Amino acid sequence: MSESGSYLFFVTIFGALIGSFLNVVILRLPREGASIVFPASHCPACKEPIRWHDNIPLLSFLLLRGRCRFCRQAISWQYPAVELAMALLSLALFAHFGPTLLYPIYFLFAAALLVIICIDFRHQIIPDVISLPGIVLGFALSFVNPFLSWQDSALGILLGGGSFYLLAFLYYLCTRREGMGGGDIKLLAMLGAFLGWQAIPFVVFSSSLMGTVAGLWAMAKQRKGGQTVIPYGPFLAFGGLLYLFFRREILLAFLRYIGAQ
Repeated sequence: MSESGSYLFFVTIFGALIGSFLNVVILRLPREGASIVFPASHCPACKEPIRWHDNIPLLSFLLLRGRCRFCRQAISWQYPAVELAMALLSLALFAHFGPTLLYPIYFLFAAALLVIICIDFRHQIIPDVISLPGIVLGFALSFVNPFLSWQDSALGILLGGGSFYLLAFLYYLCTRREGMGGGDIKLLAMLGAFLGWQAIPFVVFSSSLMGTVAGLWAMAKQRKGGQTVIPYGPFLAFGGLLYLFFRREILLAFLRYIGAQ
């Protein structure tokens, strides 16, 4: 195996291992007072501790055929899905940024977004314990991040959080109902901190488009009409990841569009 191939293999395995830990975070973080460290990994059904050889990312799920070794209860597909997603994100980040400081910075960013996507999709909450430290960390890292300046990061926080806060406030004034959760506002501020203010228009546009399509599908399936509720955080996160990997193409397409007007 070549040196570059060895690097790609290592970062993929590393991503899968981190994905295994993220599963613990996703499962326990929404629980009041739960620790992400103790107790050790165990079967949610029979509470039997999981042996190390049954806790190998992806491989153990396949060898166990998706069932607990002890009680034979089915293992949720979330576990291999998150492990695979983080493995692929790690591989894509390394292929995109190479062995530079950008890889660990945006590895942390992508891991946080993956946790937010899963928790918001299941519980319709975005934990402050991820988004608020994420805002601070994104801004702090902007001083060593060649991807953006600290000014871009600061403006991203203000534009991201401020624009959504204004929209939520105006919606409440018009309807006297909460139309957007505070978690979405903080998440967009976090995206601005890591990606800069330039990312905000695309993230808002793309997430709105994806959310509209998903909302129409959910309305048709649930038959609840205007009472249908879907989490918006995952679409913001997907929009942020799209901008991270396709920033140049997005900006080039925008420049071509305004040049054609």
